[in-house]
Amino acid sequence: MPAQKIDTGHNDTVHDVSMDYFGKRVATSSSNTTIKIIGVSNNSTSQHLTTLTGHQGPVWQTQAHIFTDHKSSVNSIAWAPHELGLCLACGSSDGNISVFTARSDGGWDTTRIDQAHPLGVTSVSWAPSMAPGTIVGCGILDPIQKLASGGCDNTIKVWKLYNGNWKMDCFPALQMHADWVRDVAWAPNLGLQSLLLQVLRRMVQLSYGLWQKKASMGRSSFERL
Repeated sequence: MPAQKIDTGHNDTVHDVSMDYFGKRVATSSSNTTIKIIGVSNNSTSQHLTTLTGHQGPVWQTQAHIFTDHKSSVNSIAWAPHELGLCLACGSSDGNISVFTARSDGGWDTTRIDQAHPLGVTSVSWAPSMAPGTIVGCGILDPIQKLASGGCDNTIKVWKLYNGNWKMDCFPALQMHADWVRDVAWAPNLGLQSLLLQVLRRMVQLSYGLWQKKASMGRSSFERL
């Protein structure tokens, strides 16, 4: 598929571009203090839909809604897999993780993980929504809501939603790192028998750690690879 050039209409630097799940709309943010929403199609045409204003300075990233639940810097945000609906997880220096879930009436429900990392949350990442070993076409399965988080306490924690409440799903926390955990990311698991979690930390050099979910009854346990 050839690349498609889009005239955003911004008269200054474009800092961020985000496309919706269906590939029909693009949001762009710019130093000209605006966000533009553009409709795109497969026939190389685009249509300006709206311009969002109200910022007093450059817009570095695109965001459709404003949430003010945190008392310190928000260091990481992550959209859930589409099977879970419109859900956004946020990790903050205040130590908390908040998860915002869109309702059909246009509002948002909020769940929190208080003091997930008391020294500050640096990263959040959604696990694949299907259980390990799931095969395409094997039938309808309930999606799994699971998060990993990294923090300034040098640990990685895994959380799972149980009856509307987030609880740790991995005991003890993963803590074989000697510095802040800067980023966490799950590997795709479709057809695989395990979950794989990648961790990025920074000391003098960048280094990686891989954790694999072990087969066990009840809550998860992981081993370092």
